[in-house]
Amino acid sequence: MPVDEFVILIALGANLPSPRYGTPRQTCEAALAALAAAGVRVLRCSRWYQSDPVPPSDQPPFVNGVAQVATDLTPADLLAVLHRIETEFGRTRRQRNEARVIDLDLLAYGTRISTGGEAPELPHPRLADRAFVLLPLAELAPDWRHPVDGRTAVDMAARLAPGQTAEPMD
Repeated sequence: MPVDEFVILIALGANLPSPRYGTPRQTCEAALAALAAAGVRVLRCSRWYQSDPVPPSDQPPFVNGVAQVATDLTPADLLAVLHRIETEFGRTRRQRNEARVIDLDLLAYGTRISTGGEAPELPHPRLADRAFVLLPLAELAPDWRHPVDGRTAVDMAARLAPGQTAEPMD
């Protein structure tokens, strides 16, 4: 399916149950509803995928997905909404790559490119290296092109490092 040039993409993930929302999958689904309640229109969402933690650890597996959204918010304001939802869902940030009840990442905001300390950095700096992002993204928007190097989501997914996997859930 062809993708419009202006696409806003958000990654969702969780690997801890939420006392309020339930399983990681239910929490990710509740996060989509919270986005809609915040005025961010969820246009489409990939299937949910299960993946092992990156880097490898003894954490439980993650549930991951990618959503295409629409909003009039600036990238910085959208990122603030994502962080607010994470906080409302009980996420605390103590250390990098820790287990979490919810993780919402702004992957891309149209063809915008921002680096060098700008917040948010766009596209997400590790987007092209992560199966748990690329496989749902390739399903949702196979023809989406990385604004920096022009590769499609499918091209990037085909070039993942060995051992990176994410499996669709039923």
